Amino acid sequence: MNDLCNTIDVSVTTRYLAEHSNPKDDRYVFAYDITIRNNGEHSAQLLSRHWIITDGDGKTQEVRGSGVVGEQPVIDADDEYSYSSGTLMATAVGSMQGSFTMRAEDGEEFEASIAPFSLAVPGVLH
Repeated sequence: MNDLCNTIDVSVTTRYLAEHSNPKDDRYVFAYDITIRNNGEHSAQLLSRHWIITDGDGKTQEVRGSGVVGEQPVIDADDEYSYSSGTLMATAVGSMQGSFTMRAEDGEEFEASIAPFSLAVPGVLH
């Protein structure tokens, strides 16, 4: 099993949650839906996450933790796992990127990268 990181694809969709946000107080809440697809020939377990969240002012926060939404799912070959989560920012625009630490069936750990994606209140970006 070589180049394991290329066997995991991560896709993201985002939503602005206006009902939980309060722009007057610099409170912008976003939800994101993550789908992790295992295109490999063997199962892989998601062990931990690492997020880098950057707001529109360039302030960055890092989040590290075990699993996602309280789970450390095993994703079978040619299968996928999806979950939803959210983040709070002080600006109407920002971005997130990061990685998942995965463990292959043979015990080898590898990183599955999460490409940068935007978080933006609708209509703010042109």
